[in-house]
Amino acid sequence: MSSNFSNSKFLAMQYISAVSDKSKYYLALEEKYGAHNYHPLPVVLSKGEGVYVWDVDDNRYYDFLSGYSAVNQGHCHPKIIAALIEQAQKLTLTSRAFYNDLLGEYEEFITNYFGYNKVLPMNTGVEAVETAIKICRRWGYSVKGIAENKAKIIVCKNNFHGRTSTVISFSSDPSSYKNFGPFMPGFEIIPFNDLSALSAALQDKNVAGFLVEPIQGEAGVIVPDEGYLSKAKQYCEDAGVLFIADEIQTGLSRTGKMLACDHENVRPDILILGKALSGGTLPISAVLADNEIMLTIKPGEHGSTFGGNPLACKVAMTALTVLKEEKMMENADEMGVLFRGGIKKIKSPFVSAIRGKGLLNAIVINHKNPEAAWDLCLSLKENGLLAKPTHGDKIRFAPPLCINKMQINECISMIEKSLEKLY
Repeated sequence: MSSNFSNSKFLAMQYISAVSDKSKYYLALEEKYGAHNYHPLPVVLSKGEGVYVWDVDDNRYYDFLSGYSAVNQGHCHPKIIAALIEQAQKLTLTSRAFYNDLLGEYEEFITNYFGYNKVLPMNTGVEAVETAIKICRRWGYSVKGIAENKAKIIVCKNNFHGRTSTVISFSSDPSSYKNFGPFMPGFEIIPFNDLSALSAALQDKNVAGFLVEPIQGEAGVIVPDEGYLSKAKQYCEDAGVLFIADEIQTGLSRTGKMLACDHENVRPDILILGKALSGGTLPISAVLADNEIMLTIKPGEHGSTFGGNPLACKVAMTALTVLKEEKMMENADEMGVLFRGGIKKIKSPFVSAIRGKGLLNAIVINHKNPEAAWDLCLSLKENGLLAKPTHGDKIRFAPPLCINKMQINECISMIEKSLEKLY
């Protein structure tokens, strides 16, 4: 167990004494019967609508995590929920052993939406990452001509692409990989936002792909230098290597563009989507690519029982439609500028950095207390805003994209009030 985990867990348990008996009941159930692989803030949620969530005691909070950006459209968006209910009453699952009347419609919709020839539908985000890795390797062997079992994929230090055995094989976070080996070979880790390192790694003719988050979310919303993505894409093209963008957290309007790659007009060779593809209702993910890449996978070589199920197809089309109809991309851009500007005006000595794009933002806490970020999140909760630390000293702020100016300003005041408790 990492010290960061154990300290936060201890602090959470200490704080439980201050919550209601009703909340204690649910916290105790999870503590007794659930695996201890998470350390949540001690708040028990029971309802959500738009930018708000309510706990079991009917206290209302702003949700500034949005299910790690899975709820971009807002909690329980009425159009998404209506589509979910309508389809759930008709047909939910057929498996891919048979055709269904929604999969082809969804495939046409999402490929046209993002401008690709083909889509391979999956469920969770990490399943989509695994799928992209397999497609990239297959392309490397069958198209690029890499010798069997020699393909390599370049990844970035401090990445977060999930926690399956394959993905933790190229993690640089000990809490993800320690004592989970042996690990899968075929990955080379280079620094993020370092074009020289990428150029050097691409000299290896066995490299099939470069897998990258356009903005590193879990690492603390690390935004690369302007031009990094476009130059990285060009380097990959010149080397005959696939540029693979993990837009699971950064995509679907979160950063003020439909995709974070759109900020530099980069079209990934393989695009990975998830999270808000369902508006937070069920696991839906997707991998998009053109024919030359996608059709290297043949029948029986990859699949998923639930991938492309009718319920997911109906929900995803609705979730994507809502993003455009309600101009959430434009709102994320405008509200993000307002939010970062408001935080900068606070001028707290405990905020050493503010960074982000659109409504994917983070602050870095500078304090002699190593648990100050956790303490701040507890104070934020008391003031009506829910957020969560990452990597000890960083706090992500990522509300649903339907948030408005008045709400942003109210939340900035809550953050300012909470920061004062760190003195």
